Amino acid sequence: MKTKVLMVCLGNICRSPLAEGILKSKVDSSKVFVDSAGTAGYHVGNPPDERSIAVARKYGLDISMQKCRRFSATDFQEFDYIYAMDRSNFSNIMKLANGIQDEKKVKLLLDEVDFGLTEVPDPYYGGSDGFEKVYEMVDLACEAIAKRLN
Repeated sequence: MKTKVLMVCLGNICRSPLAEGILKSKVDSSKVFVDSAGTAGYHVGNPPDERSIAVARKYGLDISMQKCRRFSATDFQEFDYIYAMDRSNFSNIMKLANGIQDEKKVKLLLDEVDFGLTEVPDPYYGGSDGFEKVYEMVDLACEAIAKRLN
């Protein structure tokens, strides 16, 4: 049975698609399934932000085929680990939890590394350099997750 990991941000167009693509590139796909979602439904069905696609492509990853979807309470039954990019999304995820078993699955992504930060900043309203910084943060966290899962 595969271990299932879900990456979650607000719109599922910037941070969580990057996290999905990065972690997928670091794990054995026959053992680990990775997906992403957003706590808000602003972009359902759309591809990731072009800037996320561009920074992923710079590092040899293609996330252009991903489609945005909204996080739902059923994700607690589907996934073993749920990683929120920031406290706001962590809180939104926890509001849908149905008990302690669901709550135990949820962590902040940067809790996986000693990065000096606890939240992955949302690069949406900034320039492309913000996406580069997000990529670097997420890559470090995904490396730690992959080591544990592989």
